[in-house]
Amino acid sequence: MEIEEIAIGVIAKHEDGVFQNQLWKELNIDSRKCSRVIAKLLKDGLITRESAVDNGARTFLLKAAHKEEPCFELLLSGEMFSPCAGCRDACQPESCERLTAWVLNLPKDDVDGQEASTTE
Repeated sequence: MEIEEIAIGVIAKHEDGVFQNQLWKELNIDSRKCSRVIAKLLKDGLITRESAVDNGARTFLLKAAHKEEPCFELLLSGEMFSPCAGCRDACQPESCERLTAWVLNLPKDDVDGQEASTTE
């Protein structure tokens, strides 16, 4: 396992973040090597870094970056999944019975909210 993988594991286990000066001590590496590891993790978008003070010394607070999870809520209408997702029919949306049933199943407030956002 590479040092970057070990470092991201250590950072991720600290939910509130870990100070950079604590990280290099936990990894048993010097501060220069730790800086290079952190630079690579920042470049890859795996962590975030913000200025902080720990025991009167300036350092950085490191946190694991949260990957955005795919959201499928917009494809749901009640318990119905959008019929268009993965559909291979060459139909017209205006005359698709499955799409019409899905749209009619949308809660009223969702339809109103979407109309307002598309007209703005």
